Amino acid sequence: MIQVLNLAMPFFGLIALGFGIARFKLARGTAIPEAGLAWMNFFLIYVALPALFYRILAKTPLEKLNNPPFVAGTTLATALIFTLGFAYVMWRSNGNMRFGAVAGVAAAYGNIGYMGPGLAFSTIGPDAAVPVALIFCFDNILLFSLVPLLMALAGGGPRSFWAIARQTLTSIFTHPFILATLAGVISAVLKFEPPEMLDRLFAFLQSSAAPVALFTLGVTVALRMESLAALGRMAAAVSPILALKLVLHPLLVILILSVFGRFEPAWVLTAVLMACLPPALNVFIIARHYETWVEEASNAVLLGTIVSVVTLTSVLYLVKNELLPINLFPGW
Repeated sequence: MIQVLNLAMPFFGLIALGFGIARFKLARGTAIPEAGLAWMNFFLIYVALPALFYRILAKTPLEKLNNPPFVAGTTLATALIFTLGFAYVMWRSNGNMRFGAVAGVAAAYGNIGYMGPGLAFSTIGPDAAVPVALIFCFDNILLFSLVPLLMALAGGGPRSFWAIARQTLTSIFTHPFILATLAGVISAVLKFEPPEMLDRLFAFLQSSAAPVALFTLGVTVALRMESLAALGRMAAAVSPILALKLVLHPLLVILILSVFGRFEPAWVLTAVLMACLPPALNVFIIARHYETWVEEASNAVLLGTIVSVVTLTSVLYLVKNELLPINLFPGW
């Protein structure tokens, strides 16, 4: 158990450190400038995390990137969870498609950018690199496609087909993570090796990505939390969404991958770890962008992060002790 705590606590400790410092500063009446936080997010999204994904993929043998059944299985699991979250909140809100779209993202989109890579690499090792990158790339393509489409259909964006298509494609192919992934794949195909000075720069940026991301997440959550009373009021509203994200999503990944074929244990374990991560901060950013389901999204991120201390640590325990099933149908 101490080995599992050694893995989990640095991650949650960095989140707690950012959260605690931010709440302390706020309690003393010291404002935390949004501009500073915005620059930290800019560094993560446009510099550190793209360097991480590029470096991982550029050093990956090309044959390992070609795994359509794995991509199909993990993306299908994400799509099904999105559909369940969307349908549940549509039902609860008397057909509000805008609420449902954000709730679907909260249910399906885990913290695969900030927490995922560092946690998977430290738990599973270098073999987690390719599945992490594939899951990240295709989950983003799926959700960046669904949200603009649903918001447009609900009256929250352009209505013509070409306007929707242009907005969707732009959001996908201009995202720095997607661009970094494509650049990494091209480098792997061409077997391009950057100059040592550039590779060392990428290595520094790669090392900074996870600590800065987790600390920034803690600060951001602290700024969004109005009060413990408000958090308690929202708990009932978002708990079904969190159950989908933290419990059903990883179970569904195991089931679907068991049906889709046999995969290396490291790939299945990585997929499960990525699936059981709490809702990403992007959920709140999307909600604020469309000005819908904002309070619920903010509290889903906060509560999901808190609850995942238990759920994610439990999954880490199963992984480290080889108790997590790799294939539910070994006789097939």
